[in-house]
Amino acid sequence: MPTRHDYLTVDVFTDRAFAGNPLAVVTAATGLSAVQMQAIAAEFNYSESTFVLPPEDPAHTARVRIFTRQNEIPFAGHPNVGTAFTLARLAERSGRTLGPTLRFEEGAGLVPIDLMRDADARVIGATLTAPQPLTLGRQVPAAVVARCVGLDAAAVLTSRHEPVVASVGLPFLIAEVTPEAIGHARADVAAATDTARRFPFKTGRFSIHIYARTPDRRDGADLRARMFSPLGGTGEDPATGSANGALIALLAGLEAGVDGVLARDVLQGVEMGRPSRLQVSAETKAGAVTRVRVGGRCVPVMEGTLTV
Repeated sequence: MPTRHDYLTVDVFTDRAFAGNPLAVVTAATGLSAVQMQAIAAEFNYSESTFVLPPEDPAHTARVRIFTRQNEIPFAGHPNVGTAFTLARLAERSGRTLGPTLRFEEGAGLVPIDLMRDADARVIGATLTAPQPLTLGRQVPAAVVARCVGLDAAAVLTSRHEPVVASVGLPFLIAEVTPEAIGHARADVAAATDTARRFPFKTGRFSIHIYARTPDRRDGADLRARMFSPLGGTGEDPATGSANGALIALLAGLEAGVDGVLARDVLQGVEMGRPSRLQVSAETKAGAVTRVRVGGRCVPVMEGTLTV
C-alpha cells in the first residue's frame, strides 16, 4: 500500500527565495528504504535531498540521511544547515521551540548545528560544526586541475599551497585560482574522468573546489568559490558547505604557529544565477585545527506530500 511522506524545500545560504542552494527535506522518512530514498532524491533533482529519521540515541535530535542525485553521502554542508532550519521552523509552526543546538547522526559522525535567530527569536538559518577534523590527502599537479576546470595552467596558483585533497567529513580537491579566472571555469568531463582514474579518491567521489581571494572584499566577500562534481551528477553546485569547511580548515592550517579563529565570508553560485553567501571559520590551537564551522541563512520555498 502506498505511504505518504511530507516534505519541504528550502533555499540555503541566502536570505531570498530562488537564490542559494535548494534542498528537499523529507521530514518523516520512517518506512522508506534506501532504494526509495535514492529514487526520491533523483526525482527532486537537487544536488542533495535529506531524509529525517528517529535518532539511535534519544539524546540526539535526529538521524539524517543525505542523498545526491546518484548516491548516498556521509556528510554535506547545505543539507545540514537547511534541515536544521526546516525542523526548527516546523517546531515554531506548532508552538514549540527547538535549540539552541540540534544534533544529527550521520555517516561521518555526529553533527552539532546551532540555530540562528533574528531579534524576534525567529529562526533564520543555522551554523554546523564539522563532524571530523581536517585531513589532507594527495596533491594533484596544477596543470591537471586546470584541465579539469577548463583553465590555463597559469591560472592555478601554488604559492600558498598545491592543489590538495582536503576533508572535514567529505573530500574535495581544493585549488586556488586567480580572481580573473574563476568566472571562466567550466567542468571538463573527459579531463575529470581521466584525473579521477589517475588520482582516485578513497571514497570514490571526485569533486573539485576552486577559490579565489577577493581584492578589497569585492561583492562583500573575502573569497569567491565554485565547486564542480561532473562525475557525481552535479556539474556545478550553487553552495557547498562541506567544501568551504574543508577550505577554511586548510587555510587555517597554513597559518603556522598562529592560534585563534580564522573567519571568512564566501560567495558562491554567482555564475549559476544563484548567489550564495557562506560564513566559515576554523579554530586552531597548538598548530592544529580544532573546530570548523559553516553557516548561513535560509528561506522556505515549497512544501507538499510524497506518495511512495
